[in-house]
Amino acid sequence: MLTVGGAALLISMLIAFVGDAPAAAAAALWLVLGIAVIADLVMSRSGRKEITVDYPSEVFVGETVDLKLTVGNAPATLVGQIDWPDGISGQSDIAFQTDDQGTARAIIPCRAVRRGAWTCEHLWLMWTSHWGFFEYVPKLTLGAELRIVPNIRLVESGQITTSVNSALFGVKENRAVGEGSEFHQLQDFVQGMDVKSIDWKRSARKRSLVAKELRAERNHHVIIALDNGYLMREEIGGMPRIDHAITAALATAWAAAIGGDLVGFYSYDVRPRIFSAPTAGRKAFARLRSRTADLDYVSRETNHTLAMTELNARTPKRSLIIIFTDFVDTTSAELLIENIGILARRHLVIFVTMRDPELEQMVAKAPESMDGVAELVAANQSIDERRIVMERLTRMGVTVVDTEPGKVTAKLISHYLEIKAKELI
Repeated sequence: MLTVGGAALLISMLIAFVGDAPAAAAAALWLVLGIAVIADLVMSRSGRKEITVDYPSEVFVGETVDLKLTVGNAPATLVGQIDWPDGISGQSDIAFQTDDQGTARAIIPCRAVRRGAWTCEHLWLMWTSHWGFFEYVPKLTLGAELRIVPNIRLVESGQITTSVNSALFGVKENRAVGEGSEFHQLQDFVQGMDVKSIDWKRSARKRSLVAKELRAERNHHVIIALDNGYLMREEIGGMPRIDHAITAALATAWAAAIGGDLVGFYSYDVRPRIFSAPTAGRKAFARLRSRTADLDYVSRETNHTLAMTELNARTPKRSLIIIFTDFVDTTSAELLIENIGILARRHLVIFVTMRDPELEQMVAKAPESMDGVAELVAANQSIDERRIVMERLTRMGVTVVDTEPGKVTAKLISHYLEIKAKELI
């Protein structure tokens, strides 16, 4: 429209500049242009846009789902944009495919990046008129609400259940004799059994050799401790650290529940927030899932001294405590190391933190400028300081899980199964 109007204005100026040209020519030009504009408006009229959207009501954080949009009475050249909320990441431009009946459809992939209930409020549509004189840009109400919840895909798939049952029950039940610490039953001693399993007192009463069958002790306390301070808000691998931690925590909690242990939950930041006493079975997992879904993204600094002191006071029985946290450097980690050391005197502690893949890629790549050299030095210093902290924790007897976000769950469950097999709790 601006191009045509500019051309008409330029011709009118030329007509006015040439004195011999009749003024009626300019008026006729604008009259023709006005008629064309009115005709374009009439030809481009369309009915009210009817929008339907199809989407899952619940999405696991970190996963990608499709929003399916359908627009009725749509023109052939229809594009759009959605106002994405903070918890959902999607493409900015939407291209619709319009059929012969005037129905436009689009499938929009979007990624859930933060927990909570997020609403896509508005949809912006845009199309040009029949002759291109106008652009229509209506703002329509979309109202698509997605509830983003902690990721339990591994639990739902049954992969963790199969692994734990195979590792604990499939092996322990067949090789229980002499390998556990909890008495199960007596049985006649036969050749091939471990001589150490013979119960000599009962054998003397019965006047035949009797062996004890032992099983691994169950009903241990497993505490999931989540640091929800501001450092856990940092995005790594496209999601905040706290969401990676929650995914691994839920998977481990399910493994512990399947393994016959009691699972508890503890969250903290500047002060202790939530403590759920260890509970057996799937109730513990359901409670943990509900608690983690309600955790906010806070900007408060973590007080490790207060948090670890409170946790130590609330867990008098020796337990397996899995701490998900992070730190910046050795200076900021001093109080963390000191308090975890106190906790490790009574309990078995697993310290879980996540590496930043971008930081490691920065170290592996040769710098191309002086700024790149400075970044490389800073990255190397950060990695060295993290390694020092991990070594100090290991010397205290703490099990350290320091890996990339996508590998945390597998390593953590592997450590849990190893602890169960060795009966370290």
